[in-house]
Amino acid sequence: MHFVPERLISLRQSLGINKAEAARRLNMSAMGYGRYENGDREPSYQTVSFIAQTFHSSVDYLYGISNDKDATILTISKDEEPELFVLVQSARNDRKLLERLLAYAEKANKNSENK
Repeated sequence: MHFVPERLISLRQSLGINKAEAARRLNMSAMGYGRYENGDREPSYQTVSFIAQTFHSSVDYLYGISNDKDATILTISKDEEPELFVLVQSARNDRKLLERLLAYAEKANKNSENK
């Protein structure tokens, strides 16, 4: 597998951010980030995973395996989203709660589509 720099550029542009902001979000130097976009340096798999997670995309997209930019895995942080974290934890342990939440989400999605 080889990292596709054009995918990183496309992803950054779809987020409406410049290179400096992308580097800041990834907690790396602008020069280091620029090397990934220019194809001068191949990021490690761990770095690609972090980029995908931070930019809400997938590793497969950044490696050119998939054309779908959307994330295939979501990470919910207890520190950043405590209520959602508790909700997901509760649903994982209670099948009936999960079914009720899914039914509610489906109804909410239908209502938002009808507006």
